[in-house]
Amino acid sequence: MTTRVEDATTADCAELTRIVRTSSAYEGRYQAMVAEPGLDADYLTAHLVRVAREDGGRVLGFHTVLVPGRGTDGEGEVDFLFVDDAAQGLGLGRLLLTDACAQARARGLRRLHVVSHPPSEGFYLAMGARRVGVVPPEGEITWSRPHLAFDL
Repeated sequence: MTTRVEDATTADCAELTRIVRTSSAYEGRYQAMVAEPGLDADYLTAHLVRVAREDGGRVLGFHTVLVPGRGTDGEGEVDFLFVDDAAQGLGLGRLLLTDACAQARARGLRRLHVVSHPPSEGFYLAMGARRVGVVPPEGEITWSRPHLAFDL
């Protein structure tokens, strides 16, 4: 299987939303993090959205980068980084995060922030992020989240 990372299209919106909403990492108490409206054409127009797509065209995962995001000028934020449950363990998270950093760097950004799903913090740290703070509970999210950053 060959996988490529490319810009998402509006035809991908329903599949991206499905990947988020059905992620086993967000069952139970973490469901509130993915309960908001899904990804739509307006979101794709406003933000960088890239998909990992297999040869047959199926979307296996995706990332989104917000510019501006957290931080100051020259900094962005990973808003979503999801791999479909059926494609876990194939190195797609690493592929997508590497692409997010490369895309941010190509756009002149010097730092990329991530407010991490708590169980995913270890992945980001292993990929070279550093912890820069904690985002306190807010609204439906009743737990603190690690605030991480990649220096590009």
